[in-house]
Amino acid sequence: MVSQENSETNAAVERQDELVATGSEDKAQGEARGASSLMLWMRDVAVAVGVSVLIIMFLYQPVRVEGTSMLPRLEDHDRLFINKFVYHFEAIRHGDVVVFHYPRDPEKSYIKRVIAVPGDRLRIDRGDVILNGRRLEEPYVPDEFRDERSMQEIVVPADCYFMMGDHRSISSDSREFGPVERDLIYGKAAFIYWPTRDAGVVN
Repeated sequence: MVSQENSETNAAVERQDELVATGSEDKAQGEARGASSLMLWMRDVAVAVGVSVLIIMFLYQPVRVEGTSMLPRLEDHDRLFINKFVYHFEAIRHGDVVVFHYPRDPEKSYIKRVIAVPGDRLRIDRGDVILNGRRLEEPYVPDEFRDERSMQEIVVPADCYFMMGDHRSISSDSREFGPVERDLIYGKAAFIYWPTRDAGVVN
């Protein structure tokens, strides 16, 4: 009787040892899986950060706006990304906000809006832009930023673009230095990232 109880007790102890051993193994396996998941997560984060850096370095370029000629959308000292490769795949269009080397001093860069493209007929009548015989609707130019300047009609030469700032009364643009050659244009304004109150797509 005692012998049988001891046997049962020993069996129970052995089973408990097995449970303890199994629990330890499960815990170790769980910890290993947790460590493996953490490593995979860290790897994915590192890859995502690396890809983001490469995209920014090779596709986009951060620039800072200096001046107020593109008010109200772009303010002085706004920081934005420009897309450096978009015009390798698509045409420069009316209304695009682009960055280009200043024709009279290529060491400087200007940011302006494309008003006319090669072959367009353009004239300005007391501030109104007449493009190919029709008055151009310009919702990006508030009334208080308009001016009364006029310009005789021109035909925009091949591979050139006529640029104007949205703050017409203070902007130095193609009305002064003429159409900008395509080779001088090196990016399209894409996204304002600072300050946060101005953050958003440039259009």
